[in-house]
Amino acid sequence: MKKLILVLVAVLAFLPLRAGKIVTDSLSSRILGRQMKYNVYLPDGFEKGRRYPVVYLLHGLSDDYTAWRDKGNMQIVTDELMRSGEACPMVIVMPGAGCSDVRNSFNGYFNQPGYSYEDYFFKELLPAVEKKYRCGGAKGKRAVMGLSMGGGGSTVYCQRHPDMFSSCYAMSPWLDEKNAEVRGDSKEKDNLYLTCVSVHEHSAIDFIANANEATLKKLRTVAWFIDCGDDDFLLHLTFDFYLKMRAAGVPAELRVRDGVHNWEYWHLALRLALPFASRNFEK
Repeated sequence: MKKLILVLVAVLAFLPLRAGKIVTDSLSSRILGRQMKYNVYLPDGFEKGRRYPVVYLLHGLSDDYTAWRDKGNMQIVTDELMRSGEACPMVIVMPGAGCSDVRNSFNGYFNQPGYSYEDYFFKELLPAVEKKYRCGGAKGKRAVMGLSMGGGGSTVYCQRHPDMFSSCYAMSPWLDEKNAEVRGDSKEKDNLYLTCVSVHEHSAIDFIANANEATLKKLRTVAWFIDCGDDDFLLHLTFDFYLKMRAAGVPAELRVRDGVHNWEYWHLALRLALPFASRNFEK
């Protein structure tokens, strides 16, 4: 019997582990007037024909659609979570928000003059991806999350489109920018300045502070999670947002863990974020 067990263990050790794959795709955007690349994680067994829930995973400032794949080790984390059952099989879409194009670096996730990214995201990217990759299709099968600029983008997307997402996980989120004047040298030409202005104009903190009861009722249909390091320079915004959510009666989870504004922190955050999204998908 002992020999049989040893043989089985040896055989299992050489069996290939179940793993998903990441594919790079692109979309010709009429709204933005260019070809927009994105990465998609497809779970193991995707070819079998079922429809999957979808997560939109947003990158931060100065990065692009490759960041979560190349810097965040998202495939390793996702494969492990799905094998263990902590996360359900899902499609994960990693779009790019302008930083691959030098002329439009730092543009971010919101509409600006000549750069209507939010329109592109909801009117072109989302429907095209969900049709092509058999995913999403309804609020209960869709979640959004991201880091830093992408954490702020995720939060604002759920605020402005609460009927579209079941959950939002914001990692070290850039939720407002009060100091746009000092972040750029030229108001007309400096894209960092314009991005800072855009973040302030789409302040997640101001949004919740000024929301009426009808809006708050919709926000309560989204599961919210805010995760920020105790030494992160954006922590004060996290506290401000969370306290305003509590005051408005919108339930949200808050985690302040040991860490700073870096990939080590976000790598671990993803291990919490994907199970959170899984728990809140419509069963």
